[in-house]
Amino acid sequence: GAGDAARAVADWRLAVWTLCSVLLPVLITAWCSFQRSRRQLLIRDIFRKSKHDWHYTDLFGQPSYCCVCAQHILRGAFCSCCGLRVCERCLKKADQRFLCKEIMMRGTAGAPSSMPHHWIRGNVPLCSCCMVCKQQCGTQPKLCDYRCVWCQYTVHDECMVDSLRTEDCTFGEFKDLIIPPYYLSAINQMRKEKRTSYEKVVPYCRKHWMPVMVLANTRSGNNMGEILLGEFKTLLNPVQVFDLSKIAPAKALQLCTWLPCNAVRVLVCGGDGTVGWVLDAIDEMKIKGQERYIPQVAILPLGTGNDLSNTLGWGAGYAGEVPVEQILRNVMEADGIKLDRWKVQVTNKGYYNLRKPKVFTMNNYFSIGPDALMALNFHAHREKTPSLFSSRIINKAVYFFYGTKDCLVQECKDLNKKVELELDGERIELPNLEGIIVLNIGYWGGGCRLWEGMGDEPYPLARHDDGLLEVVGVHGSFHCAQIQVKLANPVRLGQAHTVRLILKNSKMPMQVDGEPWAQGPCTVTITHKTRALMLYHSGEQTDDDDASSLSE
Repeated sequence: GAGDAARAVADWRLAVWTLCSVLLPVLITAWCSFQRSRRQLLIRDIFRKSKHDWHYTDLFGQPSYCCVCAQHILRGAFCSCCGLRVCERCLKKADQRFLCKEIMMRGTAGAPSSMPHHWIRGNVPLCSCCMVCKQQCGTQPKLCDYRCVWCQYTVHDECMVDSLRTEDCTFGEFKDLIIPPYYLSAINQMRKEKRTSYEKVVPYCRKHWMPVMVLANTRSGNNMGEILLGEFKTLLNPVQVFDLSKIAPAKALQLCTWLPCNAVRVLVCGGDGTVGWVLDAIDEMKIKGQERYIPQVAILPLGTGNDLSNTLGWGAGYAGEVPVEQILRNVMEADGIKLDRWKVQVTNKGYYNLRKPKVFTMNNYFSIGPDALMALNFHAHREKTPSLFSSRIINKAVYFFYGTKDCLVQECKDLNKKVELELDGERIELPNLEGIIVLNIGYWGGGCRLWEGMGDEPYPLARHDDGLLEVVGVHGSFHCAQIQVKLANPVRLGQAHTVRLILKNSKMPMQVDGEPWAQGPCTVTITHKTRALMLYHSGEQTDDDDASSLSE
């Protein structure tokens, strides 16, 4: 009996220990999870109420120190506007203690025309030099040295004197691009008083002031837009930087009405579709009678299919290889040019009185045939699984797959029997074709100069400001591929001010600027709509051809 009792006690103890060994880790994990979620809620609440533009990171890109406790930190919060870095424990203190960049000066009597430096201590950029002694800053492994959040000048702890704390900020290298906070407060006051004579307000009256606005599409280019937003907010006034996923271009562009006429430059960070969206918003400004405030547009190409930015010298795609400071210098130095924009009207056959015609605005090109079919297949797959299409290489591989498939299937054959083409009212006799492409710009298909082609034929460069469209034909997907690798030329059908295309009795793929659809019998009419003011940056095209005439 005593042995059985001892065995029962031992079994009971074993059961208790087993239960404890199972429950304890579960309880610890649950407690840690609860604390983590509670901490995240507190952080999110601080982020939401703060005037800083806080972001959380698991790993800083350079050695960083908390601006409150001065401890070395690997992860924590940072403000993308003023550059503060802080550990989780000190976040609330930092938020209360330090001011962020003021986008507009408040509570100032009169109309100030200057403001002092706004110094932040520690975490200065690597390889920055002290404005006093010209020696390198930030070399010690601790929280040290100062940086002004406006002019980006840096100063050693030992070189910082009281006069520097009260000295007027010059706004540094990009003073001609930055909208100073005192300017916005002065204009705001004048608007309240119904005064419109902005000419005497500094820096409105300064000769070379060309304020820039940055409009970034954070959905373009695999998160690159999000990174760029933060970097531009650091260098400029945050009021100049807009996230197009949160604010429409038409609303963002109303800032132009606060700024000098014909002086504003807009940098659009996104693909050709984003550029088209912004240009449509600029056209709306013309309708509202705000023509004198219309800005000139530069492009920072993100994502794929950037033929317009390539034509205007901004390159075929940006992946962070050029610092944002250099991008701003390029915008300052760029030359103004004009870009034709075209109205594409698609009227369905047999529905003239019942259904409204579809109307598109074209900046780049219109096409019917194999390249529109590839775009249609690509878009259909991207809609189903968007996560697969975050890489430019994968996108090109998918396009290659559909092009190869169409070489075998030839879904668009005998196009010349299915369509009629008129250039400026004159009927064109079509050879045996599978596709027709109507071009406004020099580049097509991700960096190919389609109209000029290759070989010794003396074809002049296509222009995007002459009110003329270039019309070419292709024999199929294989012919498109040959053109892209410079092994063949397209079938040049002519140039025209107005293009009319009649699709008789079948369904065919069509696209305008990379937006594809399947179209039944219809009439497509392409006419000149307007001209956009663009900025041209020389020397960035991906093709070897000399495109200097574009800037003339």
